[in-house]
Amino acid sequence: MKILITGANGFIGKNLIVELKNKGYQDLYLCARNTTAAELEQYTSDCDFVFHLAGINRPLTEEEFHTGNVQFTETLLQLLKKQNNKAPIIFASSKQAMQENAYGKSKLSAEQALLEYEKEAPDKVFIYRLSNVFGKWCKPNYNSVVATFCHNIAHDLSIQIHNESSELNLIYIDDIIEEWISLLEGVTIRPALDHRYYIHTIHQTTLGKLAEIIESFKESRRNLQASDMSDALVKKLYSTYLTYLPEEEFSYPLKMNVDQRGSFTEILKADSFGQVSVNISKPGITKGNHWHHTKTEKFLVVSGQGIIRFRKLVTDDCTEEEQQILEYYVSGEKLEVIDIPPGYTHNITNIGTSDLVTIMWANESFNQDKPDTYFLEV
Repeated sequence: MKILITGANGFIGKNLIVELKNKGYQDLYLCARNTTAAELEQYTSDCDFVFHLAGINRPLTEEEFHTGNVQFTETLLQLLKKQNNKAPIIFASSKQAMQENAYGKSKLSAEQALLEYEKEAPDKVFIYRLSNVFGKWCKPNYNSVVATFCHNIAHDLSIQIHNESSELNLIYIDDIIEEWISLLEGVTIRPALDHRYYIHTIHQTTLGKLAEIIESFKESRRNLQASDMSDALVKKLYSTYLTYLPEEEFSYPLKMNVDQRGSFTEILKADSFGQVSVNISKPGITKGNHWHHTKTEKFLVVSGQGIIRFRKLVTDDCTEEEQQILEYYVSGEKLEVIDIPPGYTHNITNIGTSDLVTIMWANESFNQDKPDTYFLEV
């Protein structure tokens, strides 16, 4: 299939192109500002599908709205009619088409031209009214509040909020691309009553909440608190935020608690899932010798050789001196998780000649005021 994409260098265009290539589409006609009239005529004569994404939303003069949004759309349709090419067209319009401003009026006029064209090519025109689209590669300080907030917060710049309670309906770029490619591949999608199409996955929030969420991503490098990725909006915003980090700041240090035995470092924590840490023990060192009432842990040795020992605190059939000590030999050569149940005092000993590296998960974050940790030799 040969696919024509106008506005190929734009935010939506870039995301569409890479996903089309992921899907195996290779015959892409990319139309941008430097595309010649002759090239556009050749594209329209040969294409099987059109994504019409080109448009003007930040012109120097209001006349450019008409030139970029209305006249270009009319030119595109005239070329298709001239070639008798009834390829389906997806048009990226805007919800501002319902507004009485110059941009909205130009988008509405472009829509009307497409609806007239549809009379000659029934069921071939798909007008999508989009608003507040966000995701990777969106230009900050332009027309996306998400892009601006992500960029400014990631770069330690201030953000402006005039009304924290102002409501937003956000659309994630991947949700748009997924629906459009489904339509390209023949999935039937019903329009709304006004003959326009709308992306159904819309995330509602407020301007103040949006800023709070994005600020929490920056703060998470300090407090190690993981965001709630079960919230679809939070997950998509976090993925978006990371793309605005300065490239020299992709990494960040962790606080290592170091002594002669090795080190212990917290990596990530959250009330919803507990805490993940990494423990490094020097050869011959034993760590632990404690037990918990409620806290549980999982140990995963990823490098070195060690032994994990357990002793149950209370048994019915023997004295403390007679209690059996359980032993599990662990190694980075064979990854296995060892569960640490409550009521068992336990320790881990490095029996190798190199550092013993253990990934540890606890079902609760460490609370200094209520550590639920009681020292007792195994």
